[in-house]
Formats: sequence, structure tokens, C-alpha cells
Amino acid sequence: MEKNIVAHTYRIDREARRKSYGHNSFLIFFTGLSGSGKSTIANVLEEKLFSESIKTYVLDGDNVRRGINQGLTFSPEDRSENIRRIGEISKLFIDAGIVILAAFVAPYEKDRQQIKKTVGNKNYVEVFVNTSLEVCEARDVKGLYKKARNGAIKNMTGISAPYEPPKNPTAEVTQENSVEEAVQIIYDKIKNKLSLKDNE
Repeated sequence: MEKNIVAHTYRIDREARRKSYGHNSFLIFFTGLSGSGKSTIANVLEEKLFSESIKTYVLDGDNVRRGINQGLTFSPEDRSENIRRIGEISKLFIDAGIVILAAFVAPYEKDRQQIKKTVGNKNYVEVFVNTSLEVCEARDVKGLYKKARNGAIKNMTGISAPYEPPKNPTAEVTQENSVEEAVQIIYDKIKNKLSLKDNE
């Protein structure tokens, strides 16, 4: 079947869209344990970027699993497939000239590396929201840790499934940072990257 698939070349390409919007497009990938604050920080950062007329979109783990990835479980294989699909979706957003913010546990280093390979090293910004298991479990905003401790949830990252911390993230924020501080730390890392000059 693959031999019958031919890539179509479009007249309006990524660079044309970037020039039209006046900024670069890339992926900001937030990883960390459930309850670490990934989605909260991503949303506040998006608000900041949006206020500066940056074209943005947020992908969140729970929201994506309600749609395109709703048939996937939390087995190691399905977790990897979940992240693979996010990489492909992110690549499309980057081609569309949009700064994409993706908040996912993404517990395996190999899967995060696969996303980087998919979107391109230059288009990948990794943010490690390094909140301790103790703090995440104390928050337990979704009640998942309690269920995992009671055996109602299998393959819970941090409890019955591993989390492999990023080896060299672009930015790292912790529970010691307020949301506003975390957003500023990340923004300081990406503000130059937003400029079209960064892509020349």
C-alpha cells in the first residue's frame, strides 16, 4: 500500500506561513508526572504568547485521549503510540506556522526522542516540570493516585509504572516555582526562538 502513497507538494509552505504570522513555529513539549502542573503552566504560557499575537495551540493528554487517541490504553505500547501520534500532530501544527504547546506525562525517554526526531531537533523545546511524586500525590487533582494505591488503576506512572526524567531538557521548573515564575523561566528560553531570524 505504501508504494501507492505519493507526498503532495503544496504551494504555501511552512516558511510562507511563518513569514505571514511574523514568528517561528515549533513544539514546546511539557513532560512530568500526573499532577505536576504541566497543563496549568502550558495554558498560562499560551496566554502570554497569545497576548503577543503569537499563533498558538495547546494539546493536553486528557483531551487528546477523548478524541484521536481514545482507543489507546495505558500499556507501555499504547503509551508509546499515544506519544508517536502527538509527534505527528505537532509536526502538522509546526507546518501550519503555529507554536504548539503539548502537555503529556510521556514517561519514556525513547518516546520523547522520537517526537524530537519527528518534528526536527530545531523545532523541539523540552520542558521538564519536575514536581516530586510526594507533591503530585498530595495534590491528586484527578484522584488517580488514590485509585492506583488501591489497585483500581494499573500502569500508573510513578506508582506501578516508571517515569524516566529528561536527560537534558531545554527548561526545568519545579514545585518551588510559582506558575508565573515557571512561565517566565520557559519564556526566557524561547523568546529568541520566536524570531524569524532564529530560523535563518
